[in-house]
Amino acid sequence: MKTDKQGNPLPSPGRGRGVGLFWRETKDYITITLGLMAYALGWCLFLLPYQITTGGVTGISAIIYYATGIEMQISYFIINAAFLAVALYVLGLKFCLKTIYSVTVLTFFLDIFQQMMKNPETGEFLQIIGPGQDFMACVIGAIFCGVGIAVVFIVGGSTGGTDIIAAIVNKYKTVSFGRMIMVCDIVIISSCYFVFEDWRRVVFGFVTLIIISVAIDYIVNSARQSVQFLIFSKKYEEIGEAVMTEVNRGVTVLDGTGFYSKQPVKVLCVLAKKSEAIHIFRLVKDIDPGAFISQSNVVGVYGEGFDQIKVKSKKKV
Repeated sequence: MKTDKQGNPLPSPGRGRGVGLFWRETKDYITITLGLMAYALGWCLFLLPYQITTGGVTGISAIIYYATGIEMQISYFIINAAFLAVALYVLGLKFCLKTIYSVTVLTFFLDIFQQMMKNPETGEFLQIIGPGQDFMACVIGAIFCGVGIAVVFIVGGSTGGTDIIAAIVNKYKTVSFGRMIMVCDIVIISSCYFVFEDWRRVVFGFVTLIIISVAIDYIVNSARQSVQFLIFSKKYEEIGEAVMTEVNRGVTVLDGTGFYSKQPVKVLCVLAKKSEAIHIFRLVKDIDPGAFISQSNVVGVYGEGFDQIKVKSKKKV
């Protein structure tokens, strides 16, 4: 059993990582659920009542609903069944499991929220911000949808449909989620003209798409920011163990020398997500309140646990 300098037993790395992994997966699914709820609210409270569409399978499902009356969640679920086969082959089982969960939960939320928003007597949607407020509904609904999709993407999930296509391309090419979804969805939005024969609806669809894309790029890119820590402490071994087991981040020990004291010092170098910074600060403070910490933002971190390098290397023949 490993002990610190005071003889206290250190936590087992394997057990700590196992518990940390389980908790992280649990938080991922909770986050996906909240994101899907926001996405469904955007559709059922603002877009559907004002007959506004946008891209993706949800956009196709909305057009089908406007044209035939078939409820949105039915066509959404059927269409995604085909896309899930592609996700399983290209993106792997983990992505597919989260996508299956997302599709199922979103289908449920779309059904529940639509029933809540429909007038029980007429079966028509209630316009909660008043009649004639199409543009306002377009903006608010797009913000809800964009935030919802971004939250799902941050934890590696997907709402299905063209999101899967965007995730596949993003895996191999340096193309942002928002831009890829926009390219996939232009045809879908334009097709709503054949249902309404009103270019105004097409314009609203594109405005919605742009707002969703901007929201996705802003939130996803913000969440991917990374930071670098340089930690100076005599209890560097305890801090290093805590960071590895509780934050699940690698730690590098650097040798240094104090210029004034001429004494050797150990410096911990840690690269982590920006969202993990508070956790690391708390760990260091609990172990050594007198530790000296330097935090700096880094432009990009590539490798295991961070972003993948998506450039083609030249192979010698």
